[in-house]
Amino acid sequence: MDRTEVSSTPPATSVAIVGAGAVGSTIAYAAMLKGLAHKIVLTDVNASKAEAEAKDLMHGSMFVPSVEVTAGPLDACGEAGIVVITAGAKQKPGQTRLQLAGANVAIFRDMIPRIAACAPHAMMLIVSNPVDVLTYAALKISGLPASRVFGSGTVLDTSRFRALLAAELDVAVANVHAYVIGEHGDSEVPSWSCAQIANIPLDAFSTPGRGPLSEAEREKVFHGVRDAAAEVIAAKGATNWAVGLAVSRILEAVQRDENAVLTVSRLLERFHGFDDVCLAVPSLVGSGGVGPALPVELSDEELGALRRSAAILKDATRGLGL
Repeated sequence: MDRTEVSSTPPATSVAIVGAGAVGSTIAYAAMLKGLAHKIVLTDVNASKAEAEAKDLMHGSMFVPSVEVTAGPLDACGEAGIVVITAGAKQKPGQTRLQLAGANVAIFRDMIPRIAACAPHAMMLIVSNPVDVLTYAALKISGLPASRVFGSGTVLDTSRFRALLAAELDVAVANVHAYVIGEHGDSEVPSWSCAQIANIPLDAFSTPGRGPLSEAEREKVFHGVRDAAAEVIAAKGATNWAVGLAVSRILEAVQRDENAVLTVSRLLERFHGFDDVCLAVPSLVGSGGVGPALPVELSDEELGALRRSAAILKDATRGLGL
């Protein structure tokens, strides 16, 4: 819709979720609670699982904004304005996200052309891991414009970062502004230099009896962010609640045309000296998909770490023939 056009009623929305496991079904649940779609379609190789999840969600429909939840085959994605892809092999305890790459790229080589064929005008939001590699794979395999293929990136890592900073400093998380950028994985980069608490640079923030964060406290926070998924997976087998909320936030930005600043994984070209790689940086997200990447002021150390992260991801994609 043209931004100058006035409408009293938001456009009808339909979301397809490919993969009805813990993550996919939680995304559907979070989208229902926020009223982000008039129709949600779940599809999975295990058709009975998708059908059961759809029924379970639909049985609670009187408690949320009006929505229809159904299950169907992959070509049921045809009506969707955005297709959320969570399908793929699960990360096992002790396994890195990049170690999943080969198996999941093989799945994408079969699945992405089928989705692009039945939903040629839809956006693709990649959640499957390793999300940066698979976002690049989906973009190259589908042939869709880069604005319409993006990944959940470090939106969840950024949420973890802000939550742990808030707890460490004893402030409301809404007052914390900070990003994790780069790979959604071991080479991710906390952007300490541009972090703020209520518009006060993190380096200068203190309260009575509580000075600025020490180096040791920063290390504690960052390790908490980087190791969070492994700890949760080891204890319960999967992460689902926080990632469901993170993806619903991305959907919200798209469906409500917010132009929200989110650290989605997206194709970068001529960004700080590297290009042709998908990784997460703060970007505008709205009804047209992912827009411009925003210039982020980074220290020399952070910029070097981001370039290393980009190199790791570029090597991974090239090693898979992408």
